[in-house]
Amino acid sequence: MTSTPLNLALLKPILEKHALGGRVNLLPALWEAQNHYGHISEPIAAAIGKALKVPLADVFGVIEFYSMFHKEPLGDTVVRICVSPMCTQKGSEIILDAVCEHFDIQPGETTSDGKYTLEAVECLGLCDHAPAALVGELPVALEVDSAPQSWIQSPAPAPLGTLEGDPRWLLGGCGSVNPLDIADFKSCGGFLGMKNALNMPPTAVVEEMTRSGLVGRGGAAFPTGLKWKFTAEAEGSPKYIVCNADESEPGTFKDRVLMEGYPYSIIEGMVIAGYAVGAQKGYLYIRGEYFRATKIMQAAIEQACQAGYLGNNILGSGFNFEIEIRSGAGAYVCGEETALFESIEGKRGFPRLKPPYPVTYGLFGKPTDINNIETLSAAAWIMAYGADYFKMMGTEKSSGTKIFCISGDVARPGVYEYPLGITLSELIEHAGGVTGELRGALIGGAAGTFASPDELDLVMSFEGLAENQYFLGSGVVNVINTTRDMKAIVYSLAHFFAHESCGKCFPCQLGTQKQLEILEKVVDNTVTPDDMTRLEDVGFTMTKASICGVGHMASTAILSAYEKWPEVFKGLGNS
Repeated sequence: MTSTPLNLALLKPILEKHALGGRVNLLPALWEAQNHYGHISEPIAAAIGKALKVPLADVFGVIEFYSMFHKEPLGDTVVRICVSPMCTQKGSEIILDAVCEHFDIQPGETTSDGKYTLEAVECLGLCDHAPAALVGELPVALEVDSAPQSWIQSPAPAPLGTLEGDPRWLLGGCGSVNPLDIADFKSCGGFLGMKNALNMPPTAVVEEMTRSGLVGRGGAAFPTGLKWKFTAEAEGSPKYIVCNADESEPGTFKDRVLMEGYPYSIIEGMVIAGYAVGAQKGYLYIRGEYFRATKIMQAAIEQACQAGYLGNNILGSGFNFEIEIRSGAGAYVCGEETALFESIEGKRGFPRLKPPYPVTYGLFGKPTDINNIETLSAAAWIMAYGADYFKMMGTEKSSGTKIFCISGDVARPGVYEYPLGITLSELIEHAGGVTGELRGALIGGAAGTFASPDELDLVMSFEGLAENQYFLGSGVVNVINTTRDMKAIVYSLAHFFAHESCGKCFPCQLGTQKQLEILEKVVDNTVTPDDMTRLEDVGFTMTKASICGVGHMASTAILSAYEKWPEVFKGLGNS
């Protein structure tokens, strides 16, 4: 195995760069050290801990919490094959088995020549390319019958995602833009929202956002204007803006597409939010698996600074704002807002008990506004064209448009923008229709709910779905045809939550494991009626007693599948 000799003198520039930041810089320091050495050995961890004044036990606690940090040497290239529900549906397990056979290794092992380390990982956010993998930092779309040596040794990058649909408000009506071309972005209305906002009092910006009816697009659907108002009025300084780009929910990939294709809209939204609430610093937290998106966003931030759209005295307004990117390291729970704060602060991503809420006690204990990428992009559009125009789209209670992530058995998986209020059937047809015969659709992602073929008239709005006990979430629609093994799909859902539970609270930690054990019996056709009773009890306990949304929603999709297709759980068949 080829590796950089362990010369701690080479660590000196990394330590000098991050030492003054202390613990806050722990994750960036660990990432840089691992990228340099290939892993984080005990001497490296000790040196980082000493420089940042973090106890070694805490350093190792962080390393062991995040799945993308490694204490032992790896191969020259890490091959990560996605085994999430959406990739499993498309045959990723077959691909994984073929790779294991070809290289004579198992997941977690390294080839004898030291060239490759193989990992079976949870969702990579590449559901539109399923089945998918990361070869090093390169996202790759796979075919079930592709030869492992071809795509591993000569990987072809998956194409950048594009935003489809109508009216494409993020593009100002344009069909496409060059992601890093500021002039191209401006020609489609880019930075108009920022200019308008900076010419208004901050309170007027908050009022416009409130009037628009925009609610969070990451899943929680909290009114954006109200969140900005609470943060602006909270006592304490400094205040912070945090953009949550840690989308790790299987089936969700819209934030990746927005970062890769429309990075300036995110920057514009963060600046507007900062101006509205009185914050001068923003953190963009991107999941660790999004290497390509992170590079694009970093380049966009640098160019925006050079062009006067970030930094000091933005557009001559006297307002200062800077954005720092933070990379996660493989932890689904960090999509929960308080766990994300803990991660930025250099800790394990354990959710905090609430209250207090982020608007009064958030990042570093200061008032913090945290929004999803789509929410901030929508806010920039609203400030460009007005709340009234935004409210003209959508429904009375769900204003505006929504970006939907459509994956699975459709002709054209991807991200589609349509006004809220479109039906499930119309949405599927816009994605080219079902390939094969429809069995069902998972709405809302791994934490969502299954819909059957006779529910295609569901209205895709917050209130329309809630009336039928569905949850829009981040806008996921995963379509499943009758050829798919429902047992495997439901089992992969249980495996995902068992793998991703952070372990802080017992209801989720034990409940997800028990849920997985019962689903293993379903797969083996050894499940009993008592098991199914326990499955429902476990789901109820997790929903009522868990600390955060991971446990609250860990059983939702599984129990809805049991309600829709009980024969699958009773050993009577897969379909």
